[in-house]
Amino acid sequence: MTIGYVVKRYPRFSETFVVNEILAHEAAGRKLEIFALRSVEETHFQDIISRVRASVTRIPDRIKGIDESWPQLAAIQSIPGAWQRLTEFPEATGRDILQGVLLAQECRARGVTHLHAHFGTVASTVARIAARLAGITWSMTLHAKDIFMDYAENRNLGLKIRDAAAVITVSDFNRDFLGRRFGRDVTRIYNGMDLAGMPWQPPGTAGIVAVGRLVEKKGFHILIEALRILHAGGRSTTCRIIGAGEMRAELAAQIEASDLTGVTLEGAMPQADVVAAMRSAAVLACPCVVGDDGNRDGMPTVLLEAMALGCPVVATPVTGIPELVDGTTGLLAREGDAASLADALARLLDDDALRLRQSKAARARIEADYDVTCSAAALRAIFDGLQSVRGAA
Repeated sequence: MTIGYVVKRYPRFSETFVVNEILAHEAAGRKLEIFALRSVEETHFQDIISRVRASVTRIPDRIKGIDESWPQLAAIQSIPGAWQRLTEFPEATGRDILQGVLLAQECRARGVTHLHAHFGTVASTVARIAARLAGITWSMTLHAKDIFMDYAENRNLGLKIRDAAAVITVSDFNRDFLGRRFGRDVTRIYNGMDLAGMPWQPPGTAGIVAVGRLVEKKGFHILIEALRILHAGGRSTTCRIIGAGEMRAELAAQIEASDLTGVTLEGAMPQADVVAAMRSAAVLACPCVVGDDGNRDGMPTVLLEAMALGCPVVATPVTGIPELVDGTTGLLAREGDAASLADALARLLDDDALRLRQSKAARARIEADYDVTCSAAALRAIFDGLQSVRGAA
């Protein structure tokens, strides 16, 4: 079988888990095609992108009007019964429909027999349309924002969950929530890490590091307040905040107002530099919060990376994080509580033996539950099962 991966943008710096998954499939001998629905916006990417062999097809999304789109829509005649099926997608915009038509044509031309979408938003919308038109199966992996965020427009997640041949998510928390809300069994498969490329080493000593987009759900405003509390208590520590985003000016002003000279906003960095920063740091802070719009992290990749590398972590009990960080593999601070976060950071910074114990326990947890070889194999088993059922029908 040839699997088509459907994503909104490819590559994306923050979606290492997608690349790890694709590489694991390719290492197992599977043929993949990657389909991207929007243009790339970032300037930094993971080094591992260069190892992906699958071709990337960008599905046009900026066709202006009927004169420009008619040749693509007219070509739908090549798909038997497709015109009649276009009424089956009331949740879709005109752009979604057009991209679904084009993706269906690509699937037929390239022999794609199954589509898998990451996130339950536009990628799943278009994958659902294309799969219906091409007469193939489709599935999706749901993460967090696509489950919990209050979008301005209806993303029709329930419709997609009912329609998909398989639904996967990245934590037990998500699985239980989706089961209660939509009444469907959802499979939990943790995001996997390429552990062969991330050898463990003892924790570093170079202060605190935090990595992520500068957006509300990452909780960096809480981190800066925790650092102010530590500073006011006579503790001097450095903190590197790596990432770019809409809150940069606000966070910079907060740092200046708090007189924190050792706290720096360092912007986005290549993945190799991020890894080096985590290896040298004494602790990684991941103070996630639930945003005012419901947006939140599911299982932050940066936590997986830090724990695999040996960097001790402090996080918060948001969504699936306690399944990974449980007091033994890392410390949990109360969500949105700067004083609790300051206490947890100080505890780790002050206790080298604790940091080493937690570093080793964290690596063991990652090896047991988050090895991409195992998680990708579990996903392929689902794909294969769907093909077996389809073939027997």
